[in-house]
Amino acid sequence: MVSHPEDLITLLSDPQWRIERIGLEAGPLSQWLFEGLAKVDLPVICIETRHTKAFLKAQPNKSDRNDARGIAQMMRVNLFRPVHVKTLTSQKHRALLTARKLLQEKAIAMENDIRGLLRNFGLKVGVVGTPKYDERIRELLDGLPELMAILEPLLVARAKLREEFVKLDRKVREAAKTDPVCRRLMTVPGVGPIVSLAYAATIDIPARFRNSRSVGAALGLTPVLNQSGESCRIGRISLCGDGMMRTLLFEAAQTLLTRVAKWSWLKAWAMNIAKRRGAKRAIVALARRLAVILHRIWSDGSEFRWTRVASDAA
Repeated sequence: MVSHPEDLITLLSDPQWRIERIGLEAGPLSQWLFEGLAKVDLPVICIETRHTKAFLKAQPNKSDRNDARGIAQMMRVNLFRPVHVKTLTSQKHRALLTARKLLQEKAIAMENDIRGLLRNFGLKVGVVGTPKYDERIRELLDGLPELMAILEPLLVARAKLREEFVKLDRKVREAAKTDPVCRRLMTVPGVGPIVSLAYAATIDIPARFRNSRSVGAALGLTPVLNQSGESCRIGRISLCGDGMMRTLLFEAAQTLLTRVAKWSWLKAWAMNIAKRRGAKRAIVALARRLAVILHRIWSDGSEFRWTRVASDAA
């Protein structure tokens, strides 16, 4: 079935339909379709996928027709959860970050595969950094022309991946440095160009959150509560929301704890948690607090304050 914006607009613009709301389930094409329908002032709403899936489970038979009827019923009785559709700028930044991450992952996978192939012949690469990886492989294969002929294409492919990764990494850093919001976010210790640009692309519009504390829950950094009768269990963090942003916040928290030498009230707070509850819990708590602080800085146009007395970000 054709589902281009133009086809949907032709169908939904028919005057015989008295449309109050149009439900569009979030998915790979939802941003494209939403933008096309919104441009012609159709009352389209992008709705949350997990909530929709739970609602449609009540139907005994799953089909496209039944799903469409179920979503229509959700919209009719106002039983849906709207999802924010990002601006075009945030979508482009997210695509840039995703492409950068893909190239990095492919290059690392290629390097690990080469290590595995050499291990079969008793050749161990050992600990070696990215700049000297190629040199180390060629050193191991010196005097083994047959193996070198086999691995040469892999080394060429790996070098190309690394080369293109550097190009995209440079674009990400340039985009962050030229963005005034990202520059303010980078005043927070542990937050660099990658984290700041990813945060700006993920949050998109800070005003869509009622308060800064709700950002932690939106990124899956708050504990899951399971309460029933006399039972009340608080589990691990929910892990809902943007996985890449959550991972970057974990990395920023770990950087702040282990690499940032300059002392701050935020590092002291996290170190106290690490002493009482362990490093892993401290990193999770610090990642959640970083999400809150970054939103507060973005919202009020301020910068990070290193001293606790002068800081209102919590």
